[in-house]
Amino acid sequence: MRALVALALIGCLTTCGGGGAASSFGSMSQPEITTVSAGSETSAADSSLSTASPESSTSTSTSTSGTSSTGTGTSGGIVWDMGMPDFGPSQPAGCEGKIDFLFAISAGGTMKNDQERLLVSFPGFMAAIQEQFPDFDSHILVANPNSKPGWLMGDCSLCMDDCDPQGQPPICGATLTACDKKIGAGVTYPAGTDASNRRCDLAGGLRYIVSGEQDLAEKFACMAKVGSGGAGRTGEAMVAALQPAMNDPDDEYACNRGFLRDDALLVVTIIQDNYDGDSSGTVGEWIEALRAAKNYDDDAFMVLVLTTDVDIGYGQLCWPNEYVAEQNRLRLLANGVKHGFIDSICQDSFAPFFAEHVSHLVDLCDEFVPPG
Repeated sequence: MRALVALALIGCLTTCGGGGAASSFGSMSQPEITTVSAGSETSAADSSLSTASPESSTSTSTSTSGTSSTGTGTSGGIVWDMGMPDFGPSQPAGCEGKIDFLFAISAGGTMKNDQERLLVSFPGFMAAIQEQFPDFDSHILVANPNSKPGWLMGDCSLCMDDCDPQGQPPICGATLTACDKKIGAGVTYPAGTDASNRRCDLAGGLRYIVSGEQDLAEKFACMAKVGSGGAGRTGEAMVAALQPAMNDPDDEYACNRGFLRDDALLVVTIIQDNYDGDSSGTVGEWIEALRAAKNYDDDAFMVLVLTTDVDIGYGQLCWPNEYVAEQNRLRLLANGVKHGFIDSICQDSFAPFFAEHVSHLVDLCDEFVPPG
């Protein structure tokens, strides 16, 4: 798109008498948009952009006071209308740096080290994206992976500042809301073994981070330490977090009020070190929830999954001497969407995985067409 605009402006300066200025402008290098294809299988229904017919961009020639003037013409595939370029169908508006990040992190019993690796890699991931967008506008939400009762403090001595170490479990004197106990709601009070065990104080009283949040890495760490004493229903948590009622911007009681935006890209990151066999619903239903949340535009969301690789064969990182032929449903999810990527959770660092897919995210943003 940027290359097309540059070509049209060069032609306009030449045709309209730009003279030397046209030559000077033409010497400037213009960035070119490159589409990077995803390395995963596409979903059953791909979206496409409609294009207008060539006839819709054509006008007739006119004559005034005996002087003939041509109203239309083509140069390099560009239609000219009254001396100005007509680009035909409107070009992608782009996401303009608006990205909604949804993290579904397992709170299973062996997740402590995996959560720590996520916290180490998160700042670099955000910084790499922010470098590409001067007006980076992000929402960052960690979905509660636990079903009812959804908030458990089995040992009150784990309490930090917001509950009573001498209290009685499972509440330990904490002040809770209905959203603290709801699967898919933004986590702002992770509780239990290896969890933050305190209220994460976020700007605006929301259950997710917004641009301008002070101490971004520290606030994300507070939310993402969901602990290792809970459930690993990451697929179910993702679906619940995307429900319209959960995100209704006009409902002050909606747990994730205003998180999901129509004019923003959605990036879902799922981290679970074992099979997700507990989440309700099928993989097909999970994918349907994703597509519905983004108006069935398969180019409006990306899914990143870090999970066990025991289902890809012998010699993998997690259990090199074992192989489970049945594929993890999280792998089927990543392979079932157009822009899905999956890697082993047993790698030493998650940073290379995130860094590898920043450029793909930038391309999606550049080609994004907001609904309406």
